[in-house]
Amino acid sequence: MQSIGEFNEDRPQDASRRRHPWRSTVGLKVLMAATGIVLVVFLVFHLLGNLLVYRGRDALNEYSAFLVREPPLLWAARAVLLASAVIHIGAAALLWNRDRFARPVAYRRLRPRSTTVPARTMRLTGVVLAGFIVFHILHLTTGTIAPVPFEKHDVYHNVVEGFRVPWVVAIYLGALAFVGMHVWHGAWASLRSLGRSRPSPRPKRRPVAWILALVLWGGFSSIPLTIWLGGVR
Repeated sequence: MQSIGEFNEDRPQDASRRRHPWRSTVGLKVLMAATGIVLVVFLVFHLLGNLLVYRGRDALNEYSAFLVREPPLLWAARAVLLASAVIHIGAAALLWNRDRFARPVAYRRLRPRSTTVPARTMRLTGVVLAGFIVFHILHLTTGTIAPVPFEKHDVYHNVVEGFRVPWVVAIYLGALAFVGMHVWHGAWASLRSLGRSRPSPRPKRRPVAWILALVLWGGFSSIPLTIWLGGVR
């Protein structure tokens, strides 16, 4: 039987989480949700900028030149994105580690009922997307991966010529399918974590998440596919 002093004494782990609420499971999920929303908002604006490729060389290059002419804006955006990505990945890693220690022995047989494939593969799609982001930066930002000659001041050339290479198109289309899956579940889960979505008798019916995921997947995928098929020259 515990004494009164023992009953009132906080366990070190619980006391630490009260002093640092972001270390709790709920706090980590809130961090993931908030940073995930920041990253999705970026994807929306990034898509709008990329779609300028359909308006021709001048439109896309002028948009790129505008960003270069505003270094405070550009680097502030990069700083926010980098911080959001690091926090998002770090929170995900901590939650995964807690799940692993909470159940060190996996289920012998698991039959999910209401969950979805995107929900069950969030960690996998997250790892794939992290690798793809690195590839994308090296391909179209720094020109380190250059299947065709890279022109620093001609973004239109880099995009159009780069997406005429079949293996590059295959990588982008494959990765963008993972983007759609990750966003579809992540957008819904973020609203749940932030308390903006109520429990539903039909949890798989997520119209906002569906629309957002389809728009991002379809919009981004259309660019390499259209260029590869000769629709943009």
